[in-house]
Amino acid sequence: MPMPDNLFHDHYRIPSARAVWHNYNGGVYFVTICTQGRKHFFGEIADGKMQLSAVGQFAEEQLQNVAKHYAYAQIPSWVVMPNHVHAIVVIDGWKTPYEKRNVERAVETFHETSLQHTPQKSPIEYATQMQSWLSVVVRQFKQSVTRFATQNHIPFAWQTRFHDRIIRNHDEMNLVAEYVENNVARWESDKFYT
Repeated sequence: MPMPDNLFHDHYRIPSARAVWHNYNGGVYFVTICTQGRKHFFGEIADGKMQLSAVGQFAEEQLQNVAKHYAYAQIPSWVVMPNHVHAIVVIDGWKTPYEKRNVERAVETFHETSLQHTPQKSPIEYATQMQSWLSVVVRQFKQSVTRFATQNHIPFAWQTRFHDRIIRNHDEMNLVAEYVENNVARWESDKFYT
């Protein structure tokens, strides 16, 4: 009996939310990352201003300094809300450290290096190379915030994955930037409001 497409090792897989026609290794993206259960780990909004918790302050610092860690990434606009983060992330494909490989090339390279007598990369290292640069930036941001919370014994957890939208032109960029800039003021009408 054939296995359904959405099962892997008898568990249901969640299909990727990424656009299959885009490699995410260069471009401009509107990214939303939520906390687990949409809990207010980042602080609260009072009198129309975001009052950041210690975790919220750390998250904001990480967003502000992303280019120090990743020369190919910039976050020109962001907002840390009580239970989520919005950011415009720019990935400069000309500055990425190496070209991402597709699955076929990674398998080829893995087999080529195993035939030669050179140090071999593990399958996990190849899988990392196949991730998009956008995913690398988001994953490292999430890990650094989680690490900070753990080291400071602060309860915290992220929702798995993140949401992105490819920003295709200047008009879309202006709309998204305006949305990010006014997100705190519109909190009570926000779909993440809880």
